[in-house]
Amino acid sequence: MTIKSKILKATALAGVLLSSPAFSDDVLDHMDGSYDRIENLASKLWDYAEVGYQENKSTKLMQDILKAEGFKVEAGVAGIPTAFVASYGSGGPVIGILAEMDALPGINQDAVPHRQPIEGKGAGQACGHNLFGAGSVEAAIAVKKWLASSGQKGTIRLYGTPAEEGGSGKVYMVREGLLKDVDFAIHWHASSANSAAAATTLANRSAKFRFKGVSAHAAGAPEKARSALDGVEAMNNMVNMMREHVPQETRIHYVITKGGFAPNVVPDAAEVFYYVRHPKSLEVKNIWERVENAARGAATGTGTEVEWEIIHGNHPVVVNEALQKMADAKMRQVGGVTYTKEEQEFAEAIYKTLNAPNLSLGSESQQQPYRLTSTFGSTDVGDVSIAVPTVGISTATWVPGTPAHSWQAVAASGMSIGYKGTDNAAKSMALIAQELFTNPELRAAAKAEHKEKVGDDFVYEALLGDRKPPLDYRK
Repeated sequence: MTIKSKILKATALAGVLLSSPAFSDDVLDHMDGSYDRIENLASKLWDYAEVGYQENKSTKLMQDILKAEGFKVEAGVAGIPTAFVASYGSGGPVIGILAEMDALPGINQDAVPHRQPIEGKGAGQACGHNLFGAGSVEAAIAVKKWLASSGQKGTIRLYGTPAEEGGSGKVYMVREGLLKDVDFAIHWHASSANSAAAATTLANRSAKFRFKGVSAHAAGAPEKARSALDGVEAMNNMVNMMREHVPQETRIHYVITKGGFAPNVVPDAAEVFYYVRHPKSLEVKNIWERVENAARGAATGTGTEVEWEIIHGNHPVVVNEALQKMADAKMRQVGGVTYTKEEQEFAEAIYKTLNAPNLSLGSESQQQPYRLTSTFGSTDVGDVSIAVPTVGISTATWVPGTPAHSWQAVAASGMSIGYKGTDNAAKSMALIAQELFTNPELRAAAKAEHKEKVGDDFVYEALLGDRKPPLDYRK
């Protein structure tokens, strides 16, 4: 059975109608040399490892590449210096591809299969956003070349989206109306598996709670002091007790970002950074109100003052099965990852360091079964998926079983295992875009599903409110 007939059979069983141009290699013909370009861009973004809203070198590099390929680039959009929109073509359909770039603070690792931090480096690509950005740029370039050579009408856009990690960069872009004329959005993510599972996420909201007290000598004049750290700890105790009385799907986590400098000085300033998550946005709002009340009570009880700053907020992803089933077929056309001898040795060494991995070595070459599922993570892609029908995939850029936000993820994101998975993602997204450009029946079905799930009476409200982008939240 040929690849084409296998995909036709699989998609027919899944109820997906693909147009015949989807099996043409036209768009893939424009990806000659794509691996070298991906490797070059991804490795530079990995080296830069710039955190949210500080991706100055990363965004410039991506923009320069797109400009050289004939895209019109609008930089500094939505009040964010590192956000941009790159466009090619005219009229509809308008297809948007999302590209992330930010790194995670507090973790770094060399591209080796054992724990080896890089001295002096304060951040790392532990979520593979260097790969995300590189793969999306390459897919957009391939689609642009296909549009130009085929005469196909439509517009391809690459959205450079900063600060996914706790900064909600895409939310500001949605709120600004930058996707209002987009018909469909495509995204992907680094992973340890190849999957087009229809996966929703958790809604979330975060804030930094800042307590103010009165400092004094902790032994000589404690009665004159009011500890801001006591306020933080009292709040944490109350929220921790609250965990027993929230819906079981809830996730609450925090880190004390400022707690004082010396034990014998009662701190007059302290800060705690909170996240609250739940599958439903309304429940996040309800639980959040209780967290705020805990902060007020903690301040009253400790004789301190408290104020807070909402940092970010994301809605859950609206799943579109018409698009996800199509994406699953495209990924099966592209195939999985095959390791060289050196990559296999790297993978085996990494695999030994993983704690109870849920995937076995060898699964990187396979496509995971299609399924409807939910995850416990959160992403600002959720707000995009409310605004426009959205499809997402993940590819095996990490050793099977590798969790995100780990040193193992940083290591693989900076070498050929990561680059190979990125190349597969770029090819899959290019084919997905081609299908959307050429298949009006699929477009109609996906838009109808999106309208049904979002609802005619839905009024968009960003969970982060009307605040401006927190450009200094990682400083």
